[in-house]
Amino acid sequence: MSTRTLPATQTREIISHDPSTGEEVGRAPLMNADDVGAAVRRARAAQHAWAELSYRQRRRFILRAREIVLDQLEEIAKLISRETGKPAVEAISMEIVPTLDLMHYFAENTHRLLDHRRIDIGQYNLMGRSSYVVYKPLGVVGIISPWNFPWATPLDEVVMALMAGNAVVVKPSELTPLTALKIGDVFKQAELPEGLLQIVTGDGTTGAALVEAGVNKIMFTGSVNTGKRVAEAAAKHLTPVVLELGGKDPMIVLEDANLANTARAAVWGAFCNSGQACASIERCYVHESVAQQFVDLVVKETQLLKQDKAATDAIDIGAMTNERQLQIVEEHVSDAVERGAEVRTGGHRLNISHGWFHQPTVVTGVDHSMKLMRDETFGPVLPIMTFKTDEEAIRLANDSVYGLTASVFTRDIARGRRIAEQIDAGTVMVNEVVYTHAVAQTPWGGVKQSGYGRTHGRLGLLEMVTPQHIHVNGIPAIPDVWWFPYTKQAGALFRGFARRFTTGSVLSASLLLPKILRRLFDRR
Repeated sequence: MSTRTLPATQTREIISHDPSTGEEVGRAPLMNADDVGAAVRRARAAQHAWAELSYRQRRRFILRAREIVLDQLEEIAKLISRETGKPAVEAISMEIVPTLDLMHYFAENTHRLLDHRRIDIGQYNLMGRSSYVVYKPLGVVGIISPWNFPWATPLDEVVMALMAGNAVVVKPSELTPLTALKIGDVFKQAELPEGLLQIVTGDGTTGAALVEAGVNKIMFTGSVNTGKRVAEAAAKHLTPVVLELGGKDPMIVLEDANLANTARAAVWGAFCNSGQACASIERCYVHESVAQQFVDLVVKETQLLKQDKAATDAIDIGAMTNERQLQIVEEHVSDAVERGAEVRTGGHRLNISHGWFHQPTVVTGVDHSMKLMRDETFGPVLPIMTFKTDEEAIRLANDSVYGLTASVFTRDIARGRRIAEQIDAGTVMVNEVVYTHAVAQTPWGGVKQSGYGRTHGRLGLLEMVTPQHIHVNGIPAIPDVWWFPYTKQAGALFRGFARRFTTGSVLSASLLLPKILRRLFDRR
């Protein structure tokens, strides 16, 4: 992508570099608080008319954008690859394909997912009352998105917010601004109403300005420390926040697992996207009886991986997206080795075309005193530790401040489910790793310091709306028995309600009917 021409008044800019080579990919404006405020105002002005459209009318724009993505798939994949360092084929499989599926799902199903929901209010129904919930757009949703999945993360949330009737302002990572601008370009080509989707590029100050700009909700994906600052700043304005933060996701391998297939799962789960996924396998616990065989298989599979510049054909692993993250990986591996761990394969930075590369690395002899087993590494490292019992495996998996995803591998599905339900994580997979972020129908989010709130699925869609409860008295000519006056007879009836109505039994409550009828004519 060529260098972007900036307005005469815009002199500050950010530069996107290819992590594989260090070459410049392009430039984008570094927007300040005034720019962000103006973008939010434009979005808010456009949102009112958008909210008046039917789901079917909104659907047309989403499906039109989807067709544009399909038409420009190779161009988009190449751009993602150049900004992140991941192979273009992985950009397709892990970013573009899931978003195409999500676009179709929410375009076709939002009307059903957000349809009016009747509430069963029990015996109040017998009194002519009814209740239901309607879902209204929030207004303007602010999205602060990360560099590791610069296409999938913001685009998924944009689609859900738009289908729910909101306008959107997206602040992408300063490392991957051009991918976000391409999202804006796709919707412009789809003729989305002017102003409805705003992309505000810049650094941390731009993101901070978005939090302060009066949006109705913030969707933040990033580090724990930054997430805490976002939540603190949003709290001053009572702005609700969804936080998708870090992970230290465990994988448990039971003694009856299919070891060959499980080893392949562990290698992909740890090293896809160069290990730079919140759901990457960052801790692997293997039953001691099969540990040696499993480690040998993992090492063999790891040594078959091909690593090179993202533009190289038929590679498995590209560069890491930024040097700071590469340094953290080196620090974690070094700390583990100093404390007695053994690197079984990999372990070093690679010098390829002046890019930021780290070998896929397998480490054994680890324990929970090491940074590699406690802090988020976010790089291509797989530490493996053994356990003796299911209870020990669960305890080790839960011994973390994080709780995003986890996985259990076993031939005994019932046993896998039992263990899964005892793990503290937002998603636990049995015989799967990482990929449920790609399943549009399922919720995504964590517990503990992995954040709160959900994206994706119906739970994620509900984050994009405000529920309104409507309660109706269908017999308006009859007064409520709990109104004034508070006579002696009223007191007797209220005590009867406490003993009989609140049991939920229609038969028990029916014994109050004579007192209710007298109460209707009780006027002191």
